[in-house]
Amino acid sequence: MAIRATELVFAWSLTIQTLEYLRMGKYTADDAFWSWPLQRADIPNAPVRALFDELFKPQMHQLHLVLRLCAVVALAVQGASLPLIGFLFVGNLLILIRWRGAFNGGSDFMTLVVLTGLLISQVVGALVNVELGWQAGFWYIAIQAITSYFMSGAVKLLRSEWRNGSAMTIFLNGAIYRPLSATHPLRNKWLAMLGSWGFIVWEILFPISLVDPRLAAVFCAVAALFHFLVFWFFGLNRFFWAWLCAFPAIIWCSAQFSARFI
Repeated sequence: MAIRATELVFAWSLTIQTLEYLRMGKYTADDAFWSWPLQRADIPNAPVRALFDELFKPQMHQLHLVLRLCAVVALAVQGASLPLIGFLFVGNLLILIRWRGAFNGGSDFMTLVVLTGLLISQVVGALVNVELGWQAGFWYIAIQAITSYFMSGAVKLLRSEWRNGSAMTIFLNGAIYRPLSATHPLRNKWLAMLGSWGFIVWEILFPISLVDPRLAAVFCAVAALFHFLVFWFFGLNRFFWAWLCAFPAIIWCSAQFSARFI
């Protein structure tokens, strides 16, 4: 169940990302705002730059995205395989290079984490056995995700604007649709501070989700709410789906950890 859940949610997440890239084709053309001829100056090595010049031609880039979409459909229908995940992994690295390392920070990070975990599962599965491969892949994804939540909470804890709640109000005032209304509850500094501390404590305590899979499910449910609010206020739709891809691995690893050590 954890394997299929990861494959299906990740396929959906990559589908959204790929359709967005395809829709932006007119903005990545050679004479457009995000043109490769402008960005290629970041590549100092001439032979490597020449290779990327070929790969990032508008027609080649669009072809890659169409093939990526086909691979995603295959992932959803047939499940992961080493050639399929290898293609998606290399293609994702090319997309990151095309966008100077990141198109959408957190979602790009988690997409790469899940892809790396899937690649680990397929490589180890091919060299040793399938069960060990998925164990290694899931633990990689879970550790990366849990550590990210913990570090995010620790950084907030060190910042006074998060401890007093003002950072939450400032961020929400920068929402894509409109600032908070004058009567919004989060204008109240005590409610803002309560919400801020709620997220700080939840993120810092995320490692204890490994104690019990039911506890892990609760932590993941809160995470889903948090990421949905980020989507709602800031329009980061891919952020929501990219992080949901890690939840099956977290819950599975929690079940394995609690069964073995608790």
